[in-house]
Amino acid sequence: MRVVCLGSGNVASHMAAAFKAKGAELLQVWSRSLENAQALAGKLGALATNDLGEVDLTADLYLIAVKDDAIANVAEHLRGLNALVLHTSGATSIDVLKKQGLKQYGVLYPLQTFSKSKALDFSKVPLCLEADSPETLIHLQEIAGSLSPLVYNLSSDDRKIVHVAAVFACNFTNHLYQLGQEILQHHHLDFELLKPLILETAEKVQVASPFDVQTGPAVRNDEQTMENHLDLLKDRPDLEEIYKTLSKSIKKTYL
Repeated sequence: MRVVCLGSGNVASHMAAAFKAKGAELLQVWSRSLENAQALAGKLGALATNDLGEVDLTADLYLIAVKDDAIANVAEHLRGLNALVLHTSGATSIDVLKKQGLKQYGVLYPLQTFSKSKALDFSKVPLCLEADSPETLIHLQEIAGSLSPLVYNLSSDDRKIVHVAAVFACNFTNHLYQLGQEILQHHHLDFELLKPLILETAEKVQVASPFDVQTGPAVRNDEQTMENHLDLLKDRPDLEEIYKTLSKSIKKTYL
C-alpha cells in the first residue's frame, strides 16, 4: 500500500510510522512547515513538501492528520480522488470529507495521547472507524486491523462523545499534573514525589470503576483540610478556583 501523510505532528508521526512498520510504502509527507515535513519524511524514507499543489496523487491512501480546522482545506486539494482518504480527528464529522467529492473516504481515529519524543506500542491503541459505505468500511477494517487488534466502529456523533470523555480523562488530567508540579516547584519540592501516586491512581481504574476508588478530602467532606489547602493557594487565585470547582464536583457526586 502506498501512503501519503498529510501532517507532521504527533499523530501523523506515530501513525505514519505504524503504517511503515506494517509494510506500507510512505511516498510523501506534506506539512505547512517544510522543515517538519523533511524531518518526518527522513525517518520514513519519503519525499517532503509544504505545497499542497505538489502532493503526489498516485497513492492508495491519504492520511490527513492535521488540526481539526485545517482538515477541510487539505481535503479540498484531494477533490475527486479515487484513492481512500482518511482523517484522524476525534471531534470532526466524516461529512468534512463528503463535501469534497471523494470516491472513498472515512475516519481512522487513534484514541491515544501521542508525543513525538515517546515511542509506544501501536498494537495497544484503540482505533475508531467510520466510512462512507459498507464496502469502504470493510476495507478500512482490514487496514486498521493490521495496525491494532483494538478496532471499533463509531459514528461521528459517538466519536465526538468519546473525544470529550478523553479530554477529561487525559488532557485535563495531564494539566492537573502540571499544576501539581508547579505547586511543588514553588515550594522547592520534587515532582518525583507524586509519580507513584499518579501510577497507582491510573492502575486502580484498570480494575475498578473510578466512582468506587475516589479518595481525598472532598469525598470525605473534610472541610478543615480543604480550607487549609485553599489558604496555601491564596496567592494563586486561578488554582483556588480550580480547587473549589473540582471539590464541589466531587462533593456533588458523593454527598
